[in-house]
Amino acid sequence: MTETVINTFITLLVIINPFAVTSVLIDSTKGIDLNTKRRLANKAAAIAAILLTLFAFLGDPILQSLGISEPAFRITGGIILGLAGLNMVMAKPNNIQNPTDEEKNNSQNIMELAAFPLAIPLMSGPGSLTSIVIMMRQAQGHGYMEQIKIIITMLIVVAITWGLMRSSDIVMKVLRKTGVSVLTRVFGIILTALALQNIIDGILLIIKNAS
Repeated sequence: MTETVINTFITLLVIINPFAVTSVLIDSTKGIDLNTKRRLANKAAAIAAILLTLFAFLGDPILQSLGISEPAFRITGGIILGLAGLNMVMAKPNNIQNPTDEEKNNSQNIMELAAFPLAIPLMSGPGSLTSIVIMMRQAQGHGYMEQIKIIITMLIVVAITWGLMRSSDIVMKVLRKTGVSVLTRVFGIILTALALQNIIDGILLIIKNAS
């Protein structure tokens, strides 16, 4: 396992945070049957994997064509992640994370949770998208094999998240409501810290480019 694989794995694992994604799935699907939960997990993982892969190859050219600098992307991503992290810490999920009873009876509405918030922004949000673009940019000078390693490692992290979501009932039995609540807040703190780090890195890049 090369340094590229290790760095990619740790970075994306912390940013995507499989347990946080699973806790949101558990909280969003109370009273939902196991088959629907697994379909949600399948769809969310597929959307995230496709989006992250596309962004890995097309993200840098798209950002350059739109004139969006790396510092701007980092700061914007940090703000969005920060708001999500604060909501987790303060236990203030939005309406789409807590569907109403009427929405729970509508399978189409429930399946929309796979796209938002599970796939976007939890699994393939600004933090992970920014990270994959930066890592792919750094690997350009080391040949295609390094980029392939990054893609494979990213897919492994998505697969881990998918596995935990598919086993959400088991996770709930092990952690119970209190454990999930505690983990959600802990992950919220970590997510908020990562968000602040993104903002700081963006500001430092602006200072560096200006000097």
